[in-house]
Amino acid sequence: MTAQDSDPLKHSSRDLRVGIACAIAAHTMWGLFPLYWRQLTHVASLELVWHRILWSFVLLSIVIPLMMWRGDLGGFGLLARALTSRKLWLVYGTAACMIAINWFAFIWAVNNHHVLEASLGYYINPLLNVLLGVVVLRERLVGIQWMAVGIATVGVTIMSVTSGSIPWVSFAMAISFALYGLIKKKASLPPLMGLWMELAVLVLPAAIVLGMKASAGTGAMNDGNAVARLMLIGGGLVTVAPLTLFAIAVKRVDLSLIGILQYVGPTLQFLVGVFVFHEPLDQWRMIGFLFVWTALLTFIVGPRFIRRATKLDY
Repeated sequence: MTAQDSDPLKHSSRDLRVGIACAIAAHTMWGLFPLYWRQLTHVASLELVWHRILWSFVLLSIVIPLMMWRGDLGGFGLLARALTSRKLWLVYGTAACMIAINWFAFIWAVNNHHVLEASLGYYINPLLNVLLGVVVLRERLVGIQWMAVGIATVGVTIMSVTSGSIPWVSFAMAISFALYGLIKKKASLPPLMGLWMELAVLVLPAAIVLGMKASAGTGAMNDGNAVARLMLIGGGLVTVAPLTLFAIAVKRVDLSLIGILQYVGPTLQFLVGVFVFHEPLDQWRMIGFLFVWTALLTFIVGPRFIRRATKLDY
């Protein structure tokens, strides 16, 4: 080993670069998801969710043992203890219900020309996380953070009133993912192993439903379109790949930076919705988004500005 290889600062810098690259790659993939699922609009949204569950489970059932064989994810002992824990099955079973709702709402939004509402859901999700933290975990907010929540509420209200309907897809995605995050706070397994347990809860009904459709000749796998069949199977890869990259990033990058990078995804979804799918972006919807973006910026930057100003006072 050379002196250069043993330099901890070099390793730290390299880990940080790898972590940032993985985080950006993960959020970019999430942001470009609509381009993938839009190619499968001929498949019912619920059937797409069942396929996503099945093939993600199959892929993780291959990847996780290989990672544990290398000594990652806590090894086979941790998995054995997890499989015999009623508490963990309850936690991950509840989480599975939330992530299934989130996936269905997202795929429905993409395939029914509501990508902008999908991006809105992911924009307001962090603010819902904050409210859940206050209500359930008794966390405390400073005044400027409450102001951010109020600004976001104004933005969503503007979009709801001017469109004549509540953006239920946005709320379904935001609420389900916020509850998913809250539930996962009680989970102790590595992210990929936890996702495998969630999928294990859902894979049996997914296999039954898809098996019945296949035997009846009404499933998407029966339509003779080879490309569509490959994309359905590939849904497992596009689900697991960004999660794997994100898990790598979390180990190497500060959570504060991870928190900022999470807005790459919904921003890309917004751009895809407007410039690729040409979804309508009228004046009032734009104003609503501006309120939400202002709220997020206030929430992220505000507390840091206050802390810095307080230090300068001293």
